[in-house]
Amino acid sequence: MLDSIATRSAGLSALHAFVPAMGKRYENGRNYDHGPGQHSAVSVLSPYICRRLLTEDEVVGAALTAHGPDDARIFVEEVIWRGYFKGGLERRPQVWDSYVEGLNADLVSLKRDRRLRRDVELAETGQTGLDYFDTWALELVDTGYLHNHARMWFASIWIFTLGLPWRLGADFFYRHLLDGDAAANTLNWRWVAGLHTRGKPYPARAQNIATFTGGRFNPRDRDLAEVTQGLEATEPDGLPNVMPLRDMHAPAPGVPTALLITDQDCRIEDFDVSDIDICATATLSCSHLRSPRPIGAMVDTFERAALADAARRLDVSPTQLTAQDPQDFADWAVAGGAKQIFTPFVTRGPLRDWLTRAELILAQHCITLCERRRVWDDAIWPHVTAGFFKVRKQIPRILEETGLV
Repeated sequence: MLDSIATRSAGLSALHAFVPAMGKRYENGRNYDHGPGQHSAVSVLSPYICRRLLTEDEVVGAALTAHGPDDARIFVEEVIWRGYFKGGLERRPQVWDSYVEGLNADLVSLKRDRRLRRDVELAETGQTGLDYFDTWALELVDTGYLHNHARMWFASIWIFTLGLPWRLGADFFYRHLLDGDAAANTLNWRWVAGLHTRGKPYPARAQNIATFTGGRFNPRDRDLAEVTQGLEATEPDGLPNVMPLRDMHAPAPGVPTALLITDQDCRIEDFDVSDIDICATATLSCSHLRSPRPIGAMVDTFERAALADAARRLDVSPTQLTAQDPQDFADWAVAGGAKQIFTPFVTRGPLRDWLTRAELILAQHCITLCERRRVWDDAIWPHVTAGFFKVRKQIPRILEETGLV
C-alpha cells in the first residue's frame, strides 16, 4: 500500500522500476484502466511527485535519458500537464476562491436537503447500481488512487448522469486521493464540467468505458446521460482574467530563520540555505485543510510519513505542528527566536489560504514568511495564460531552461 511507503527512497524505487515503460509502452497503454493492483501501464508516481519526494524534472529527465525526446514525448507532456494546472491556479486564483465559496454553499445544501444527502452518500459508497461507477468509488476510498481515465469517467457520470453538484464530487476526490492536488483536482473537474475549456464538457461514453477497461465493464448507452452542453451557464462571465504571479519574500541572509517543511515540497534540501541562520525547524501537517468533511485516513498517514522522511533526510528532529490555530504557529516561531520563516513556494489551495491568515499574526511579531520557487515552475507558469496547447509549444524551451536538454 502506498500509505506505508511515503518516502523518497520508495519513490525512487518506483521510478526506476517504471523507467523502461516511459516510452512507447506508456504512449500505447496509458489510457487503459485494468483495475486495482493492475495499473502497470501508468507510473502511479503522482503521490510522490505532488509532494516532491520525486521532482518533475528528475522524472522527465529519466524518461528522456532512457527513451529520447521522440519516444518519451507523451510521458513528458503528461508530467508537464501538472505544471500547467499548477500555473493555471496561480494565474487565476479567483478560480480557487470560487471553488471554496461554492463548496461551502453546496455543503449547506447537503445538510439541508435530505434527498441530495442520500444521493451523494450512495455515490460515495458505491451504491448507485452502476457497477463501473460503484467500483471506482470503492477503489478510490480503499486505495487512495484512481486511473486518470476512470477519474474523467467518474466525474462525468457524477455531474451529468447522477446530476450531483460538481464541487461535492471534487471534494470527494480531494478527501481521498493520495495525489490530491488543489490545482489538478479543481481544474480537472471544471474541465469535465465544461467550465475550463468552455463549451467542451467531457462525456462518459459506454463504448469508451468498455474499450479502455478491457471489457471489465460493458455499460449500456441508455444508462449514461447524453452530454450536449456543460455547466457554463452557471458561470456566465466566463474564466476570470489572468493575474501576475504572486509576489513572494526572499529569505534574507544572516537572519534567524525557522525552517518549515510542508507536504507541498518534501525536498527542502534542494534549496540552498547555506547563507541562512536556521534557529528552528518544524513539519506542518495540513491534509485536514482539504475539506470541512473528514479526510481519508490514508491521506493523513501518507502526509505524516512524507514529512517524517523529509526531516530524516535533513537529519533534524523538528517540532511537529498541525495547521490549526495560526497563533500556535506564530508562538513556535517566536519561541525559536525567528525573524523569518522559510519554506518552498506554497501554491494556491488550502495551505496557502491558511498561511495567508497566519501571516497577519506573524507580522505582529515582525516575522516574515519567505519562499522560493523551483526553476521547473518558473519555466512553465509564465506560459499558462490559455489552453495547454500554448504550453506544449514551449516544451523545448522549458526543457532547455530546466537543464534537461
